[in-house]
Amino acid sequence: MEHLRYPNETTEYRAARNALLNDEIALRAQIEAVAAKRRALPLGGEVKEDYVFERIGKNATPEKVKMSELFGPHDTLILYSFMYGPERELPCPGCTHLLDGIDGAARHIGQRAALHIVAKSPIARLTAWVHERGWNHLSLVSTAGNSYDADYFGDTSRFPKGLRAQHRVPDGENWDETIFNVFKKSGGAIRHFWGSEMSFAPTEPNQHHRAGDQADPLWGLLDMTPEGRGDFFPKVNYD
Repeated sequence: MEHLRYPNETTEYRAARNALLNDEIALRAQIEAVAAKRRALPLGGEVKEDYVFERIGKNATPEKVKMSELFGPHDTLILYSFMYGPERELPCPGCTHLLDGIDGAARHIGQRAALHIVAKSPIARLTAWVHERGWNHLSLVSTAGNSYDADYFGDTSRFPKGLRAQHRVPDGENWDETIFNVFKKSGGAIRHFWGSEMSFAPTEPNQHHRAGDQADPLWGLLDMTPEGRGDFFPKVNYD
């Protein structure tokens, strides 16, 4: 293939860049292959109940909403567990920066699937944070009063013993966690399709804990820079 040439680049630079480009092309192919395997997954287990959440309704007052209703006109539902439980003074900065980016994409995602952000805080508290953060396209839903987070690992309460040890969750303590879960309507039932379990997998030496998080634009952009990700972790505010 013919390659680009940038002003004043050296032969050494171009040779190294071409070799890297071959790896980037191979990575693209691997990403596509993994996505194809994900799409080919058999449907997972049926949800044990039609969970009842709380959201702000069209008349700007809180209302109950069933999980089945969150699908809207779609057969696919994406739920992201946001680490902003009532015990937290501020939301998780990692979740917050991710949702800053997803907010802009949400209007497009909604053309293909339903997307909602779930958290344990009361809906009034979640709505206040939405306004403060300036999220215009995200739908936040409260899980207060249901067992969704426990059942689908939006908290640590049902982590198996080995994962609790790996995740350093002390006995008798629990906290909320971040995870994407995707559900599919099939044959009149709601079934689990996929969850972002890799976020709980141990990393290899010199591997960034967020590597492979395709929903996160921040890490992808930093990967383009000579400094890379380093030990940077975002803050809720930079004042």
